[in-house]
Amino acid sequence: MAPVFPPEFAALEPFADWAVPTEKARYAKRIASTMDELDTFYNAAFPLLASGTDYLRNVSMEDISEPDKHLLWLFCALVTVAFSVEAWRQPKVPDTGAASIDAVAEPAV
Repeated sequence: MAPVFPPEFAALEPFADWAVPTEKARYAKRIASTMDELDTFYNAAFPLLASGTDYLRNVSMEDISEPDKHLLWLFCALVTVAFSVEAWRQPKVPDTGAASIDAVAEPAV
């Protein structure tokens, strides 16, 4: 199977299913995940966030490669799960009942 991410981020390959293009899909994945799954993803991805940010700053968005695009989406997913891991300790936002997030526009990447 071909790598999903740039070689520098091969450690993230087990989390390729987090590299989804839309906020709605990332939120749905967070809600459908257990805290153990969220913790495992967060603990693998968070230490690579700074180097990933530096790496992506040097990528042209006009001709972004698929591996770079997947890396960007994975770090967007990390943002989506961060509060669940760091503050709430549950996938859903506390005390929100049936509330949901509906992005009306997504980035063009």
